[in-house]
Amino acid sequence: MQTELPSDDTTNGPRYDQANDRYVFHHDSDSTATITTTVVHALAAIADTDVSQGEFSLYDSVDPDALERLFSPKADGTERTGGHVAFTALDHEIYVYANGDVIVYPPTDTSRSGR
Repeated sequence: MQTELPSDDTTNGPRYDQANDRYVFHHDSDSTATITTTVVHALAAIADTDVSQGEFSLYDSVDPDALERLFSPKADGTERTGGHVAFTALDHEIYVYANGDVIVYPPTDTSRSGR
């Protein structure tokens, strides 16, 4: 099931969706950042992990090269318009959609008070 979310063009940072207890990011396919970079920075922001210090490797959860290929343009140059992939990293559920949405659900056993 793919969930279309309103695009927030003002920032690619985390937006907490309290009603669904999830964080919403959007990957801009026109930027120089890769989808894997967007995912890693999303996790770093949410899980308070310093990715530059080697505290986390996306390879522990998903093959970053495969993730890039899944959402890269087709062989004829057209953009991919459907599909998603889901995986778990740092106890967070991550959903990456072809439209650029990156949805991160925090661990279910974490208290979410104060949000």
